[in-house]
Amino acid sequence: MSVSDWLISLEGTEGGRTLALWLALLAAVLHAFFGALQKGATDPWTSRTVIDGTYAAIAVPFLFVVPLPEPHIWPLFAIAWVIHVGYKMSQAASYTAGSYLVVYPVVRGISPVFTVIGAGILFGEIFSAVQWVGVACLVGGILGFSAYNLRHVTVDRATLPRAIGFACMTGGLVALYTTWDAYVIRATADPFTFIAWFFFLDGLAFPIGWLVLNRRLPTFDPRIAKLGLTGAVTAYFSFGSIMLATRLDKVGEAAVLRETSVLFSALISWLVLKEGVGPRRLALMALIAAGAVIVEWGG
Repeated sequence: MSVSDWLISLEGTEGGRTLALWLALLAAVLHAFFGALQKGATDPWTSRTVIDGTYAAIAVPFLFVVPLPEPHIWPLFAIAWVIHVGYKMSQAASYTAGSYLVVYPVVRGISPVFTVIGAGILFGEIFSAVQWVGVACLVGGILGFSAYNLRHVTVDRATLPRAIGFACMTGGLVALYTTWDAYVIRATADPFTFIAWFFFLDGLAFPIGWLVLNRRLPTFDPRIAKLGLTGAVTAYFSFGSIMLATRLDKVGEAAVLRETSVLFSALISWLVLKEGVGPRRLALMALIAAGAVIVEWGG
């Protein structure tokens, strides 16, 4: 039995639900690492271009291994491509206009609410009252991090409203792509067909845009090249994990668990970067963790 057949056999089973839980948490940890990787490395447009170009190149050999997408999948891919390009442009604009520490929690705090609503519309998923309490705890904790950072991080007040506006737009687009990609990966016979072709097609937009605007490739820099490779591999496992989770179990629950990435980001800052946490941040971390537990328990 192939890996694809094994995953498909787990759909709708208790084993599939458990695997989806761990995949969503893996995506959260890797997403936190991905954010820390990009933070301060270079400008967001260059880093996005290098990372995307790298994971498009990595995808090429896998296109000859996975089955071809079915004819009805190509228009769905086209819609996904447009959503993801919009998301990445909005994200880069928000990071350019405002502090990462303020913008990132706003993006992650807004997206799970809209994803749960979108999953209800598209897949008929219904969250219980208890689960909505969990969502409120998690979102409150995440936005609390943004408010905390806003008070303690030096930011450019002149561009802050624009940064917050782009962050809210980005959060909405995260919810849109999460829901739509879940629909597409469920419409494909082999989930790895979606993942391989998605990374190839999605990775072309920013490099092509860079060439059109600059008429040259980015200047080679070993540090940026390392960022591109590390970021690309992280993106494969982060995005691939959450997409497989949405095929195996409820889209809304997987999306909520992924947004615990803010919790893991704070833990990385505390344990790895040796940054102080303090009682307020500890309380917010506990609130996020409690929200995730309540969502799973309530389901």
